[in-house]
Amino acid sequence: MNTTNANTTTLPLLSRLLMATIFLFSGLGKIAAPAATIGYIASTGLPFPTLGLIGAIAVELGGGLLLVAGLQTRATALVLAGFSLVTGLIFHHAIADQNQLIHLLKNIAMAGGLLQIAAYGAGSLSLDARLGARLVRRTA
Repeated sequence: MNTTNANTTTLPLLSRLLMATIFLFSGLGKIAAPAATIGYIASTGLPFPTLGLIGAIAVELGGGLLLVAGLQTRATALVLAGFSLVTGLIFHHAIADQNQLIHLLKNIAMAGGLLQIAAYGAGSLSLDARLGARLVRRTA
């Protein structure tokens, strides 16, 4: 396989899988310990922590699964980038605490990677590519 082929097939798939991993694990963790997440959300003073939990699970699991599949990838990546920035600023803004600073920087870096996915798309090993090819064949 030449470098160009790997860049257009394997690397986009790998980047989607790696970026999806944190969202899938985080969403599953929230399902496993909802009370802890509700308490953490409530501790920030945000209203409706139970709704926040449900929304976070939906975004993390739904977005993670869409990234893995490569379906609606650009829009999903934009939503997850925004989610990463907003949650980083809300939950990890105490940057005098080195642990919180690291978490904030992690969220910022994740948003950067997701913006790359939004800019360049899912790649050829994705449902976006497969469905796009079908649409092109139907209209031709």
